[in-house]
Amino acid sequence: MQKKILTYLQLPPGSEPPALDHLAPFLAIVLSEEASDELWQADIARWLVASGCRYLLAWGKDCAAWQEMVDDANLEAFDYEDVPEADVVMTTRHEDEEREEVFWFAKHRAAHPSHSFKATVILDISSAGRKDEIEQEYADA
Repeated sequence: MQKKILTYLQLPPGSEPPALDHLAPFLAIVLSEEASDELWQADIARWLVASGCRYLLAWGKDCAAWQEMVDDANLEAFDYEDVPEADVVMTTRHEDEEREEVFWFAKHRAAHPSHSFKATVILDISSAGRKDEIEQEYADA
């Protein structure tokens, strides 16, 4: 069995994201505990789709907006025409759940009809990083 890759990425609102396409296709968990500008959210959603995110779990502040932004970015990438099954980004939002529950769902239930994910990206939208804490929570889920 191939080892799964976990990538923690702290991204302060308004900052530029790094390249992630080497992880494609991947599952992403957006932890949004700080408010962010809608235009920046849309840019990050487009970046996630273009980088190879094929499953997104949104949690925290504005998780409904994050889900909608990624859904729209996925459609936009195909000029609002039919999206091929392999390119569909599955999205869920988890506004009333504990973070640990989202991690458990990501590890044990999130599935895509065309992909088996070897990589998970935790995108922490915050000004302060908490890599060790978040990675341990994920490991415990």
